Amino acid sequence: MQEVFYSYSLLSKYKSQAMNEWRILILDHHAYLMPYLSKININGICAYASRTLFFLRNDATLKPLAIELSLPGSSEYTSSSEDTGSSEDTEVSRVFLPANQGTEAALWQLAKAHVAANDSAYHQLVSHWLHTHAVVEPFIIATRRQLSVMHPINWLLRPHFKDTMHINALARSILINSRGILEKTLFSGEISMELSSELYKEWRFDEQALPADLVKRGLALEDPDNPNNPTGVQLLFDDYPYAADGLDIWHAIKTWVTDFCSLFYKDDSSVNSDVEIQAWWSEIQNVGHGDKRNETWWYKMTTLSDLTEALTTLIWITSGLHASVNFGQYAYSGCPLNRPMLCRKFIPEEGTEQFAEFLRDPDKYYLNMLPGRFEMSLGIALTEVLSKHTSDEVYLGQRPLLECSDNRVQQKFKKFNEHLQEIEKKIIQRNKDPEFKNRSGPAKIPYELLYPDTSSVGSKWGITGKGIPNSISI
Repeated sequence: MQEVFYSYSLLSKYKSQAMNEWRILILDHHAYLMPYLSKININGICAYASRTLFFLRNDATLKPLAIELSLPGSSEYTSSSEDTGSSEDTEVSRVFLPANQGTEAALWQLAKAHVAANDSAYHQLVSHWLHTHAVVEPFIIATRRQLSVMHPINWLLRPHFKDTMHINALARSILINSRGILEKTLFSGEISMELSSELYKEWRFDEQALPADLVKRGLALEDPDNPNNPTGVQLLFDDYPYAADGLDIWHAIKTWVTDFCSLFYKDDSSVNSDVEIQAWWSEIQNVGHGDKRNETWWYKMTTLSDLTEALTTLIWITSGLHASVNFGQYAYSGCPLNRPMLCRKFIPEEGTEQFAEFLRDPDKYYLNMLPGRFEMSLGIALTEVLSKHTSDEVYLGQRPLLECSDNRVQQKFKKFNEHLQEIEKKIIQRNKDPEFKNRSGPAKIPYELLYPDTSSVGSKWGITGKGIPNSISI
């Protein structure tokens, strides 16, 4: 008994040490999904609300520690995909641990598939649709309505709104519509848009600024007073490709926006007295995002800093953020065996007929748990289409300067282009560095989703896996 107590105390000590050193990370699909599972788990869909714990190792790679899968209702709810009865006041959870062989390894594989299904739906409905396509629409509409074509901010934003409204209209007609492609391929089915709308309640424009997003997620610390760190944050670990490359892109965008705005606004009062800018921001806050009009986090738009922060965030969303969540989808999730979008079986409990079926042939059970051939084919086709660059794409740092006769603007934009080309060189060097294991992974495919591709000329259409278009387009 003393030995057991000592082991438990030692485990608690190491757990506390790991948490104090910021080494425990969580992929959390629990709280927002639990209220919806009774609606989701019908018609052959079997979904859990998941939490996955990871340990940050010394080489900055993540080791999965455990997966918790939860359901509402009695424990019988987990035994059969046909039993959808539940109690609203109870919750049943199962925890799965990593294993390399035997029954435990097969169960771990099933648990990972359910987590992947959770993550696939969140990616499409929130990270992709909501946080890029949807939230940008009010900015586009307000720009068209409130800023004249002669206004400098209209000129600045014009390339970042190319094709977005058209793409969104198409999405509403074939992708996110009732009985559309996402309802057929994601486990969330007919409540997909309801789920996306619910998570919009948590959305904050200011937290879509990359530095703020990284701090919020506990992956960076604020570092505002360091003159050698223009991004204002320090990453928890350097081998985080999205954050490392993204912060470079963020800094380049912010420098360009600041340089551009300084040509037309000399001080705070010049922003505050610009009636078109004030009308533009008022429509965005009070009409376009009207259900959030009273939130205190909105920029006041009374200072030059407010304007540059808002514009930097907006351009980041339409360029870097969208590129990072969209154009790698075919490479990362084009094989539904590795990343299913839904599951048709729960993980069986010991002592049940389903568990006996699982023991007889774990691989067959796994395959039968995956979507049908039609759903998988549709999902593959969707990720392939979404991941393609158009033949007429214009990338960040590229635009026809003939549309602007102001030589000062042309010089600032040239500086922006050169800044992005320097970032390209840095990304190439990072991808070659063997110390950065997360930049290529076991497949040895370099991370290039935030490679600007500004220096390239000519057609770059198709699934290139790199390049940051100016706007949210496919």
